[in-house]
Amino acid sequence: MNNEVVVESAGTLHGQLQRGLGRAARRAADRRGAGEYVYDCLRRDPRWDRRSESRGLYYARLMVDLELPVGPVADHLFDPADLLEEDARSTGLRVGLALETLADLVRLSRREAAEPLRRYADEGAHWFEALNLLVGLRDPALTWDLDDLVDGRCDDQDLAHLVWDVGNPVLEMWAARKPRVAAALAKQREQKARRPVGRMRGPRDRFARAGGAAGAGGGEGGPSDTELVELARQGDDTAVAALFELGRRRVPALLDLAEELLPQRKPRWIGAVGRAVEFYGPEALPRARVWAASPGPCAYVGLRMIANHGTRQDIPLLMDELTDALDRDDWGAAAEPVEGLGRLRAGQAVPLLKSAWTDSEYAFLRRRILTALIRTAPHTAESYTVEGLWDCEEPVRRTAAEFAPITEETRTRLQRLAHDVPESPEVRAPAAARLAH
Repeated sequence: MNNEVVVESAGTLHGQLQRGLGRAARRAADRRGAGEYVYDCLRRDPRWDRRSESRGLYYARLMVDLELPVGPVADHLFDPADLLEEDARSTGLRVGLALETLADLVRLSRREAAEPLRRYADEGAHWFEALNLLVGLRDPALTWDLDDLVDGRCDDQDLAHLVWDVGNPVLEMWAARKPRVAAALAKQREQKARRPVGRMRGPRDRFARAGGAAGAGGGEGGPSDTELVELARQGDDTAVAALFELGRRRVPALLDLAEELLPQRKPRWIGAVGRAVEFYGPEALPRARVWAASPGPCAYVGLRMIANHGTRQDIPLLMDELTDALDRDDWGAAAEPVEGLGRLRAGQAVPLLKSAWTDSEYAFLRRRILTALIRTAPHTAESYTVEGLWDCEEPVRRTAAEFAPITEETRTRLQRLAHDVPESPEVRAPAAARLAH
């Protein structure tokens, strides 16, 4: 089976379903071929970033609304490609979305979806993903006879990952019959009991306590600014803590150090330096503007600072960055300009924001876009908040539940969001609150 993803135009129903847009979910019942498009999305996972984007509940709801049978999803799971050695070494990319959707179908009371999930846990190449999803359903009736499979196929590392939810009735049931599961569960409980309450302290906290007592120059019991700069060059955990302490003290040398470290292009440095420089706030804007005009990682950190702290003089730069990102279909690069333009309430950005909402293949970007539209053009944003009630991304649904105008259609949708068991509490709460007024 060919599982290559071809993302269709955002002007088509297929393309909208691939992007997880609410407009597709609203209209799918009246559009011919919608069911086959849903199946195609499950066969060829269309997410731009599978680590952060959600689709399982979105497609599960569509299967409920369109009354789609689970048979074609099961056929996909047990396609001969599942047993190919190359695919078996992958991380479940071919079947991951289908498995998640089946689990959400069970949560939506389509219990027949549990059978292919159970069978895949027994026979599939990525059996552990299916088993983990079954545990997450917390329903002993669906898992009562899987204890032999768990005991026989899970090594100690698998069990440690499987028993993270110590109060899960499925795990309690298995533990009563399988000593290995009981031992793993007991170990997890012990580890949680030993875990300190509140935030764990590390080198950053030690530097902060010493620096707080001694002032910007360090002092007795704590490293000086110069010593922190040298520690920050070492590249280990202490180096990251030193960067944060330099930022907390707002040591000017950190800005020079950033220009030394960022060109090394190590992801850890880029993230750590960016967070450390954030302590400077608007004070670092002159340097951030220089960085934003340069190539490489310095530009990313500079743009992030401008997005978070820039002034209206930075709107042209942010507009250029957003235009360039959209022209290149670089949806990740669009995130910071969208956030900055929204924070600055840049009205000239509204056409670009509307285009980005429709065209972006990165569903996780839409939360930023919706927030920017609400801040920048509240009246224009209304139609997007309505559409957002059907969006695939939980943060979009949450924001939409807070701001969508109340109509007969949106009230019905809010009722569904408030009462759907699979929906997150972060969405259910604002949906219920809107209905109460």
